[in-house]
Amino acid sequence: MKKLFLPLILLIIMVLESTAVKILPDEWFLSDSLIIPHWTLVFLILIAVFYDRDSTYYSLLYGIIFGFLVDLTYTNILGVYMFSYGFVVYIIHELKKLFHPNAFIAILLTIVGLAMSEHIIYFIYYMIGVTDLTWTTYSTVRLIPTLLGNILFLLILLPLVRRKLLKWSNEQLPEK
Repeated sequence: MKKLFLPLILLIIMVLESTAVKILPDEWFLSDSLIIPHWTLVFLILIAVFYDRDSTYYSLLYGIIFGFLVDLTYTNILGVYMFSYGFVVYIIHELKKLFHPNAFIAILLTIVGLAMSEHIIYFIYYMIGVTDLTWTTYSTVRLIPTLLGNILFLLILLPLVRRKLLKWSNEQLPEK
């Protein structure tokens, strides 16, 4: 039963992403900035950092599944978020092997992961003609506001889930 907690939390977070735009102040939307909530990716990165062992890849599996669900639910093109989330979570999983998992490393890896994911999504959408924004416009209109908004979510979420993910990891995953 405990093994269903992570997918259930990811599902709840994915659903809440769509309502995130409604809880932000209206003044933020009168500007040209776009804040895209990647809360699912933020939690996936936290799973990669605090839950997964070096030899387990639950975060990658969840990244592919929930990336596909984000594609299916919120976009018209299947596979972009699935690839982006899966690739980013894999890279973060491998990078975390170089560091001791703590709050600072989690914040740093989340910023790197969000930036990588946003660049992958932009590049794919640019190559297939979905967007025609130049990179400089994209970085000021979407990238920076999205990073700031998701970092704020991370700073709220991290103290709530870090110990719980470590505890579940110790209870559910075998030692080497």
